[in-house]
Amino acid sequence: MEEPILKELINGGQIIFSNTLKQQVDTLVAQTTVNLLKFNQAATKAEQWPALEKILRYPVPQSLRINPPFQVDLGAHTFIGNNIFINRDCLFMDLGGIFLEDNVLLAPRVALLSMNHVESPDQRQNMILKAIHIKSGAWIGAGATVLPGITVGENAIVGAGAVVTKDVPANMVVAGIPAKIIRPIKIS
Repeated sequence: MEEPILKELINGGQIIFSNTLKQQVDTLVAQTTVNLLKFNQAATKAEQWPALEKILRYPVPQSLRINPPFQVDLGAHTFIGNNIFINRDCLFMDLGGIFLEDNVLLAPRVALLSMNHVESPDQRQNMILKAIHIKSGAWIGAGATVLPGITVGENAIVGAGAVVTKDVPANMVVAGIPAKIIRPIKIS
């Protein structure tokens, strides 16, 4: 895996977006967009993989299963483990970093958002960047949203449509808006 392009932004906290930084990010997002179009229009893994590796900027594990369409803003700050499944219409805003450990499942329309804007109106163009960590074996349900700085624990389940505003402990099921602990996972 190559060094992240703008590694100082991964989990970078509050970032003042100078014109130079805006131009760098805009250039990288434009490059990613070109490759997303290629990825999302390809019919086979053989056609998709070159575009996906240009998006992420490292060799993608062959065990990854990803169903287009897929959307990501930067791409270079998404780190994918082995045996990951990403279903249709997932959205990654990865400027602050997104880390998917092995055996993670993402249902359709999951949104992983590692960035937010500053609340104060006079600073709102600036960003708050906090990495998202989805631990091994976690399953994120359809339409769920995970907000900046969240860790979803090992084997945890996030219910469909949940908005995750706090860390999810390992081996727990959470659901709702905001997501709350429902119960421990059932182990058979």
